[in-house]
Amino acid sequence: MKVAIYNNETGESQRVTKLLRAEIERAGLDYDEKHPEVVITIGGDGTLLSAFHHYIDKLDQIRFVGIHTGHLGFYTDWRNFEIDDLVDSLVQDSGQSVSYPLLDMRAVYSDGTVEKYVALNESTIRNITRTMVCDVYINNQLFENFRGDGLCISTPTGSTAYNKSVGGAIMDPNSIGFQLAEMASLNNRVFRTLGSPIIFGADTKLMLRLRDINDHVMTVDREQMRLTKDQGHHYLLEVSYQVSKKRIYFARYRHTNFWNRVKDSFIGGGK
Repeated sequence: MKVAIYNNETGESQRVTKLLRAEIERAGLDYDEKHPEVVITIGGDGTLLSAFHHYIDKLDQIRFVGIHTGHLGFYTDWRNFEIDDLVDSLVQDSGQSVSYPLLDMRAVYSDGTVEKYVALNESTIRNITRTMVCDVYINNQLFENFRGDGLCISTPTGSTAYNKSVGGAIMDPNSIGFQLAEMASLNNRVFRTLGSPIIFGADTKLMLRLRDINDHVMTVDREQMRLTKDQGHHYLLEVSYQVSKKRIYFARYRHTNFWNRVKDSFIGGGK
């Protein structure tokens, strides 16, 4: 068993990392940051997202485990005082895992450059100085012309993050697909959009073709890119989305049921 640790810079995460590293070595497990089989993240959901992108080229070889050292994380199953139990689970590991779908992105720029990304939670596109205008294509057919603050495209597990904040639906991660949610769309006698979230199936391709060329901000999980022609950058023409062939895998030692996570995160205790 080859294990790596990926932590944030808080004092508590540093402390837990030191203790966990010592226990891993004491248990006779191999510590290998370059070719790990299990990556243990210490921090919160943001740390897990960073680890996911750090190991993006090795997703089919890695299972993730999350330890949260602050507020309860949506992707983190273990607490900072459960190191011994976690190491015991690593020693007894039999390869069990649970996996979730991801989102492929393809961005095309005015100079012909094509960039590809993979998102665990979501991607957003906004215009920070004016109303964003774009044509929305579903499977290469024009569906609507969007005007508003922006659009959020999320995975099933990411549907509980920013997507929920902008009024999107929560998706069961056992359904393979993704979602489009609007941010403050303009709907009146002149401009019309569907005005509700759209959930797409596994084989659907969504394309957003931008009409204006300046002051866009595109995000991929925690990464943010400002696309401003005035600053000498080539502007974004279009972005397409579809379910990725890649998946993220979590070690299923006691991986919390998705709907229990939703209840604990947004509803809380009670019967």
